[in-house]
Amino acid sequence: MTSVPSATKGTLRVAVLASGNGSNLQALLDRIAAGHVQAKVVLVVSDKPDAPALARARRAQVPAVVALPKEPGEKAATYDARLLALLQAEKPDLVVLAGYMRIVGPAIVRAFAGRLVNVHPALLPAFKGLAAVRQAHEAGVAEAGCSTHLVTDDLDGGPVLLQAGLKVRPQETLESLQARILALEHLVLPRTVQLFAEGRVAADGRIAPHPPSTWKARQDLDLVSGAWYSEGF
Repeated sequence: MTSVPSATKGTLRVAVLASGNGSNLQALLDRIAAGHVQAKVVLVVSDKPDAPALARARRAQVPAVVALPKEPGEKAATYDARLLALLQAEKPDLVVLAGYMRIVGPAIVRAFAGRLVNVHPALLPAFKGLAAVRQAHEAGVAEAGCSTHLVTDDLDGGPVLLQAGLKVRPQETLESLQARILALEHLVLPRTVQLFAEGRVAADGRIAPHPPSTWKARQDLDLVSGAWYSEGF
């Protein structure tokens, strides 16, 4: 199994793209600060100039924090070219989509093939696309959760890396289910980044066997009660 290089200079350099509140970004920053993830967030970009994610990044003193809104009449390929230039300037080892609401174009997918990760609030391959939790809730599923996956040209269709799931409670509201799944995302995304930092993720998404000590055995993580976590966690 050929693994993706874990880092260029010892610590994984991570760029994060976010459009909204940035709670997943915050979870990653917190895990890094606590020593759980051997990485450094070197760039945060948002297509929304007023996104709280940008304020979170500034408070954490991320070296590069950029608002990159779409210009009037700008084509997607032109926007992606501007975004790609930003990413290439910072030379990240890994690019993370954390609540990023734009579709990443093929130029960026090619440039960071095997190093571009998304967190999605569903147990893929079920419920791709927007409003995934609402889709699951309306479908009346017995179980729901979240996934991290490599980004490809297939929307939410790249190789799945890690998943976590939980049972849907009887008469559970959409808001309750969304909150419980978001808590899972806050664990699964940082764990995924750490797997890259350890050099355990192959270009095709396969994960090398984990050592005997796993995150599930830690006493200092707020694991969601009753949840399950996929192999590799």
